[in-house]
Amino acid sequence: MSDFYEIDFLPVHTTKSGDAIAIRYRIGPNWYVHVVDGGYASTAPDLSKHITTFYGTTHINRVVVTHPDKDHAEGLASILEWFTVDELWMLRPWSYAQEVLPYFARYSSASNLVDRLKEEYPYIAELEKIAARKGIRIREPFQGAQIGPFTVLAPSPARYLRLIIASEKTPQPAAGYAGILAEFMKIAAPIVQFIKAGWGSEKFSDEDTSVENEMSVVQYAFLNGHKIVLTGDAGRQAMTEAADYAPVAGLVLPGVTRFQAPHHGGRRNLSTELLDRWLGPRLSQMLPHGSELFTAMISAAKEDTDHPRKAVRRALLHRGGLIGTTEDGAFGVWMNAPPRGWTPLRNGPYPDEQEA
Repeated sequence: MSDFYEIDFLPVHTTKSGDAIAIRYRIGPNWYVHVVDGGYASTAPDLSKHITTFYGTTHINRVVVTHPDKDHAEGLASILEWFTVDELWMLRPWSYAQEVLPYFARYSSASNLVDRLKEEYPYIAELEKIAARKGIRIREPFQGAQIGPFTVLAPSPARYLRLIIASEKTPQPAAGYAGILAEFMKIAAPIVQFIKAGWGSEKFSDEDTSVENEMSVVQYAFLNGHKIVLTGDAGRQAMTEAADYAPVAGLVLPGVTRFQAPHHGGRRNLSTELLDRWLGPRLSQMLPHGSELFTAMISAAKEDTDHPRKAVRRALLHRGGLIGTTEDGAFGVWMNAPPRGWTPLRNGPYPDEQEA
């Protein structure tokens, strides 16, 4: 069999979207499994079943945690328990407690800061415990690292340390209060207003995404002639840093073949300028089916009414994208992969309005 790859986006169906991405690829005589995020604990069985059923294995070569949020990291605890795993690629803020201690005025010792950071990020702290017990090697996905065929474009060590320091200014809620806070936010959330807009108009949010989202690992691989970029929940800072580093990794922009729209298609993570840089300028009209220039991949639950944003869908179509989302189930992108029987992607109607 010739070289191939398949990237499968699995649905994380809760009221909030999450990421659970399974990747299998073959280079020469060997094939590998690469998992990026695992959704919630409740959705982990679906990811496990997908790997064992379609990939026919209980072994994973590499697991990547893009960032410490629950909807990306919680489900990986079960994956580490159920499978044999060679490597866990994960950044742990407490590993740098000594370096950032001077910026945390309330803490007099690095050990106390370590304890606090593990409380702030319980889902990746749990992954660390499992990895230690099972002898899984933990490696740091900093800019320039090679995770199999994937090169890490962001974050750089310097920016990551700045983000840890910034987390002190915007502390996470204690784990026990997360559910209460989420319910309150649903009640207090403002109603989104929409405005009619013609082709080419783009309106992104002026607000920035969270510090934790900016910690996201951005990965690039060149497989079977395709340029593949996975972004997690990366914000505009991360996407800018990744674009700046792309030429070093051999990625000439624009011209990405498979592009994950960050944060489930959120409009606080992208801008017109960034999309021009990654995907190219806006076209004069929507391309007909079959002539799209790239595939845009979005993890967005059907139950999540906030994602993907219409502004993001429009912007991807403006640049000739074919959009796949998990709103109606799993989908995959591939080249030379064994047949799966999945229905080919097809764009829906162009949204004639966007968020005000």
